[in-house]
Amino acid sequence: MRQAMKFKYIYTLLTLIIALNFVPAFAQTNHKAKKTAAKVTGKKQAAKTGKKQPVKTSVTQQRSAAKSLGDAAARTKADTVKKGQQNSTNNGSLSEEIVVTTAYKPVLADAVKIRINPDLEDKTPFKAPLTYFPIDKRLELNTDIKPLAAMKRPAEQDSALTNNYVKAGLGSLKTTYGEAYFNNGKDQALQVGGYLKHFAQNGNVYKQNSEKDEAGIFGKSIGDVNSLSGRINYNYSSNYFYGYDPYLPTAPIQANKQHFSTISGEVELAKNYKDVENDFTYALKLKGYSFKNAFQASESNIVLSGFLNETIHQFYVGVSGSLDLSTQKDSLYNYNNSLIRANPYIKFQGDNYKIDAGISIVDEFGFTSALYIFPAAKLEFQVIPKYVRLFVEARGDVNKSSLLDFSTINPFLGSNVPIKNSVDQLDISAGLKGTIAPGLGFKASIFRNTVKDMPLFVSNFNFTNGYNRFTVIYDGGRSRITGFNGELDYKASEDVDIFGRVEFKNYQMATVAQPWNLPKFKLTAGTVLHISNKIDINGTLLIRGSVMDPYPASPGSKIPNTINSVVDLSGGVEYKATNRISVFVRVNNILNGNNQTWLYYPDYGFNIFGGVGFAF
Repeated sequence: MRQAMKFKYIYTLLTLIIALNFVPAFAQTNHKAKKTAAKVTGKKQAAKTGKKQPVKTSVTQQRSAAKSLGDAAARTKADTVKKGQQNSTNNGSLSEEIVVTTAYKPVLADAVKIRINPDLEDKTPFKAPLTYFPIDKRLELNTDIKPLAAMKRPAEQDSALTNNYVKAGLGSLKTTYGEAYFNNGKDQALQVGGYLKHFAQNGNVYKQNSEKDEAGIFGKSIGDVNSLSGRINYNYSSNYFYGYDPYLPTAPIQANKQHFSTISGEVELAKNYKDVENDFTYALKLKGYSFKNAFQASESNIVLSGFLNETIHQFYVGVSGSLDLSTQKDSLYNYNNSLIRANPYIKFQGDNYKIDAGISIVDEFGFTSALYIFPAAKLEFQVIPKYVRLFVEARGDVNKSSLLDFSTINPFLGSNVPIKNSVDQLDISAGLKGTIAPGLGFKASIFRNTVKDMPLFVSNFNFTNGYNRFTVIYDGGRSRITGFNGELDYKASEDVDIFGRVEFKNYQMATVAQPWNLPKFKLTAGTVLHISNKIDINGTLLIRGSVMDPYPASPGSKIPNTINSVVDLSGGVEYKATNRISVFVRVNNILNGNNQTWLYYPDYGFNIFGGVGFAF
């Protein structure tokens, strides 16, 4: 069936093509041929139908017939194959002639509509309304690299703030130890607190007992312009005169108990620092103390000091000064020993240099009277920028003799210690300081000091009656001290810190034979190790060269005594059991050396103590 339909359409198409191509050519023939063809066609049609057809037709009728024939051929659904077969049976050939007088207008069937449902979803993208806020900022054409602002360390959220701390411990040599600190807490405008300290030991030598106690309160108020701070302290220490001559072990000893008590205080008013150009700064401080020992010696001191400073670009102009009033008493004297100091200065500071130029004027009055003018100058220059600086300094001053200072250095002094102020006539030093590598800082300098009336501690023994105490003498001329100082601090990280200081000195005395009890070499070093959040370790090392004392080395000898060098190694460990409770252990004189800081007064041997601490 499908094959028959295909042939039907093929024949129809061929007929149309032939009609379109050949009919116009036949239309151009003569009128006679047309008439003959029309008659023949009419006869044949009449023969088929059995009806008589008219022989002649008009041109309009022909055109209408041709149009109707074309439309019929376009719309016909007859089987052309069958018609062809029928015509072939009747006549033996295709004898029907069709004359087309107009162009063929094919009519196409209705197209098959594609039925697709429309997409009703709205896919238009959403555009949020834009709002612009222009920044009102001036454009700066600054090509310099600005330093980065320091990042604030975030506050610890998991630790509770503790304002108070207490430590207590016991140990060998009947050691008792205690410390306590109190504070009002975190307040940016007001700080108030206090502290207590106690340490006591009993050595193996007869009456080798000592005790130290301290107490104090402090406060500071920070205002918008000025800050006011003050403190009051009380210190008490005691010891016995336990030294004896080993060549006279049976001689009596005046092992009296000595004690020193000092109450001191200070108050200071200072302008707060502000990073502004051409700032005017000032400060005023009033401090003083009252000192007494177990016998008749006493000393009182009041010092009023301050400074005014005006900054003008890279220049600093100002003046500092002090009024130092003292009275010193003992069984044989009562002195007024006072000083007035004034130090006008001008400072220049640049990117690679810093210059301090000024003078120091000192007026000495009281039981002695004198006026001195000393240089007060210092120069710093960057040899290697940001790493190494060269410095040169020249200065001078009057050093007041003080019973408090003497007793702090040597607690085995006798009564009626001579009082005489020494004078640093000219101290010159030069050196380098800076950073060698990250975390490794250093300072190295050479110096030469010229000192008039330099004080020296010497023995004043008389063991026949058991007198075993020291006194102070003065080199009555110009003593010269030359030497080298070196400091090193290596902070590898926040957990490791190693530091040390070394001193080499050479003395040229004016009137005395030797720099009695003054070492020519001294090394102090220490370390702090933060092993973890719970364990901290610290250690100290002291090496002091040998010294000499004028007391004879043996009965009847004129050779002074030599005190051997001292090596002292100490250390401690602290373990934080919790955020509030800690345990500590301290070991002193680990090498158990027979050290003597002063002749015939041996230091404590190996001792250890420990305890607990509590924060709240």
